[in-house]
Amino acid sequence: MAAHPLTLEQINRLSRDTFVERLGFVFEHSPWVAAAAWDARPFASRAALHAAMCNAMWSATPEQQLALICAHPDLAGKAAIANELTDESTREQASAGLNRLTLAEFARFTALNNAYRMRFDFPFIICVREHTKASILVSFEQRIAHTRDAELRTALGEIAKIAGLRLADAVTE
Repeated sequence: MAAHPLTLEQINRLSRDTFVERLGFVFEHSPWVAAAAWDARPFASRAALHAAMCNAMWSATPEQQLALICAHPDLAGKAAIANELTDESTREQASAGLNRLTLAEFARFTALNNAYRMRFDFPFIICVREHTKASILVSFEQRIAHTRDAELRTALGEIAKIAGLRLADAVTE
């Protein structure tokens, strides 16, 4: 995340490279989303910026969309334990208490992460800032019964929510 939030006026004046440098983090390890959204400038609002970024995500190829989903870490997974999450993911997982799991909770998250990956071949994505540990576990258990196509769409929708919250932190109106 940018050290100081940017204004829309500043964003609309950025070169493509600087725009991607400053906002590429919004979609986890996928700066191509910001690069594609840059063409939609000028942005009249943060919502318009978010819509342009989401449009880039939704209009991407299925392979790009899957790569975007796979760029996200497991919840309370190996990357979190190894302290290898992005700063944004670290804060987001902490907001739901995923950095303070009991051994039983950790075992449950690990089992669900593994089962979900076995079923869908990508990580479970949820906008953790909108949830608690308990509601995440409920969502995990409900969504594992979905079809792969439904989960791909749901994951992208959750990524859009995550991006909206990250933009709210990084951009002032």
